[in-house]
Amino acid sequence: MPARLHSERIARTGTTPARWLLLTHGVFGAGANWRGIARKVNERRPEWGIVLVDLRLHGRSEDGEPPHTIAACADDVRALAEELGGVEALAGHSLGGKVMLAARSLIVVEQTWLLDSSPSQRASAQTDADNSVLRVLGDLEALPRTWAKREQLVAALMERGHDTMLAQWLAMSVLPDPQGTLTLRFDLPSLRALLADYYTIDLWQPLEDPEAGSVELVIADRSPAFTDDDKLQLARAPAHVHAHHIDAGHWLHIEAPGPVVDLLSQHLA
Repeated sequence: MPARLHSERIARTGTTPARWLLLTHGVFGAGANWRGIARKVNERRPEWGIVLVDLRLHGRSEDGEPPHTIAACADDVRALAEELGGVEALAGHSLGGKVMLAARSLIVVEQTWLLDSSPSQRASAQTDADNSVLRVLGDLEALPRTWAKREQLVAALMERGHDTMLAQWLAMSVLPDPQGTLTLRFDLPSLRALLADYYTIDLWQPLEDPEAGSVELVIADRSPAFTDDDKLQLARAPAHVHAHHIDAGHWLHIEAPGPVVDLLSQHLA
């Protein structure tokens, strides 16, 4: 049974857009991370409404039942799209990009956007000492789940070598329970299982299906997400696959929101 996903609609007051773009986040994030970009795109393209989506195990969505896989996340998105209606494009950052690429095979859409998200398998990432995502996950597993103040988690993460911006962002996922205790929102073992599947699955074959709409790959040029092998494979990709470059690191929505807004505004169908 699909997890019920939390969503937030971005559209001009008093209007019903003709079409909707589902936009989701990467690991440890939430759809609200993209709210500023969504509002600016909607200002430029008011015929498009944008639905910000929290994936399972994130934000205000249900955790869902195991197994926690990219395929399960994609089925959650399918169920949400069918409930909303009018969904004609999908977009996701990082982990969310792979989820939306998998969902592209389940939903009839015109476009799918992968925002610094490679379709490739990255099995070696699970043993890579420089993998910052697994390093964050390991530190969260080692730290307490409950805190008196968010600032305490920020300080603990910074002591482990994480920068202030990342620590403050992660601390947004420490939420109060009815008794006022602040508890980390994440089910960390389930997130680890989802990341293992994310690194293992290869989605180049579904990406190359022209019957499922165009694919817009946004590559952050200062990010390691796309390898040289990925770029060679892209050079041989079919005509419905388009690559766009942005001068940014992996967190392109934070480092280069203007160019992201420009790309979406100009190239939405």
